[in-house]
Amino acid sequence: MQLDMGEELLEYARGVVAPGAKMLSAAEYRWLACRLTEALTDALRVAESRGQRIADPQERATGHA
Repeated sequence: MQLDMGEELLEYARGVVAPGAKMLSAAEYRWLACRLTEALTDALRVAESRGQRIADPQERATGHA
């Protein structure tokens, strides 16, 4: 669900910054910045969580955790 929402938001943001795109109000840009910040926070949380489950290469080589 988070990935789908992030993809939709990214598609919207790309349209907003595309050449010739309609200018938004300051409030609309702020809304977009807030949503992009939330999506990036979610993505980083998932990446960190997955990274913690991957063993360190040295630990794998020695068999010690």
